[in-house]
Amino acid sequence: MSIIKYTSKERDLLARLMRAEAVGEGNLGMLMVGNVGVNRVLADCLTFKDITTISDMIYQNPGGFSGKDSPLFFSNPTTQEKNLADRVIRGEYYYPATNALWFYAPGANVECQSTWWDQENIGRYKSHCFYQPDPGVCKQLH
Repeated sequence: MSIIKYTSKERDLLARLMRAEAVGEGNLGMLMVGNVGVNRVLADCLTFKDITTISDMIYQNPGGFSGKDSPLFFSNPTTQEKNLADRVIRGEYYYPATNALWFYAPGANVECQSTWWDQENIGRYKSHCFYQPDPGVCKQLH
């Protein structure tokens, strides 16, 4: 059972995005990127009010993911990458991405900003800092 509606093409898009954004951070890093993507589809708030599908989320402009422009995004996903995408679509969550709608990589040996786009930092995993909206702003996530 999934927590969002999707097609097999969209699942493959999500798998490709997860790889492009976080392949260097292993499976857990890719799962966290997937969590942020799924959260954006679930959230009916802030700049994500009109985001209702995985395709909408990936290609949102402005505000989409830079990974969609990476060469890593353009090849077909592996079976393992598809399985990772399936896991987040089914609702598996990994802290600190649990309620996150944003992440960024500040660079090696650089601390996460306490806020980013006025959102609270909730943690870091390897090179990615994760940010969530204040409680009550996006009721679908809290």
